[in-house]
Amino acid sequence: MLPYGRQSISSDDVEAVTAVLGTDWLTTGPAVTRFEDDLAVVCGNPAVAVTSGTAALHVAYAAAGVGPGQDVVVAPLTFVATASAAALHGANVIFADVSEDTGNLDPDAAKAAVTPNTTVVSGVDYAGHPIDAGPLREVAHDTGALLLEDAAHSVGGTWHGRPVGDLADLTTLSFFPTKNLTTAEGGAVVSPRADLVAGARSFRNHGLVRDKDSQRFPDEGPWHQEVHAFGLNYRLPDLLAALGSSQLARLAAFRARRSEIHARYDAAFADVAEVRTPSRRHGADPAWHLYPLRVLDGRRRALFEFLREREVGVQVNYIPAYWHPVFADLGYRRGLCPNAETYYSQQLSLPLFPDLTDSDVDRVAGLVREFLGHSA
Repeated sequence: MLPYGRQSISSDDVEAVTAVLGTDWLTTGPAVTRFEDDLAVVCGNPAVAVTSGTAALHVAYAAAGVGPGQDVVVAPLTFVATASAAALHGANVIFADVSEDTGNLDPDAAKAAVTPNTTVVSGVDYAGHPIDAGPLREVAHDTGALLLEDAAHSVGGTWHGRPVGDLADLTTLSFFPTKNLTTAEGGAVVSPRADLVAGARSFRNHGLVRDKDSQRFPDEGPWHQEVHAFGLNYRLPDLLAALGSSQLARLAAFRARRSEIHARYDAAFADVAEVRTPSRRHGADPAWHLYPLRVLDGRRRALFEFLREREVGVQVNYIPAYWHPVFADLGYRRGLCPNAETYYSQQLSLPLFPDLTDSDVDRVAGLVREFLGHSA
């Protein structure tokens, strides 16, 4: 089966991880610090490494002070964690519709959704295309909220020349194997604000306070540490951080190859009226994570099954978050965000990863064309 996404692991990656096994630090050591420093170069701001993209969202919402009685505006065309991580803090999640072309949070819809209790507005870089950061920052800041960019798909991308990681108050990253770089499991929180970075660092390490100048009982003993606010263990091990630093050295190459594959698919479907290829707005230089083909004739499921039967591992990304029973049981109903639901009904992710060959791309595109009645 040709997968829709797959990690690219080199001998340098293996050597980087193996080297850590010979040190005194398997976790919470120098490899983590190096990885955070390497990420900061790419993202333009300090980074806090954590155990997953979901953990990054949970940590970011904690750093933002999200809690009961507060509202968080979320784009629905995303993996459920963008919303569920806020709900786990006790927030009321308000879904706002996406733009029809990119699938990203629509600023006008977000503006209509904010309330006096809104603490965070969360946009998602769907498929790797950066959010419309300027208008969304204005929407968030005008109501006293923070802008969070869920950039699980887009590390290495830019928007009007600014890197992903320097567009929002908080940016969250994911390093799952299918993403643009991997640490096996892992993620990060990035922010230009020192207070948010400090909050993220505290929450990912149980909320422990070791600085004696900040402790309430500093004379307890040299072993003493305190918890002033609850946190969790979201520490990324040095083993995985070393893999991340090694992968970052190839991020530009990964991004370039993904762009080549993306363009090859675009060319293959240029004359196919039954599908719509991904949109790209002026100023966007995406680090494409997905190739979200849109099937316009109501045959998305049939094409999905046709390709799977021929060993092509297509995927659908994503069911609108509020369709999940956990949100339905809270009273959310289908029809809430029409653009997101239409996008979902058409969307099909074709294989896209750096080691995909041109012949693989051509075979996938040829099968799509065959199904839709076009010559290869």
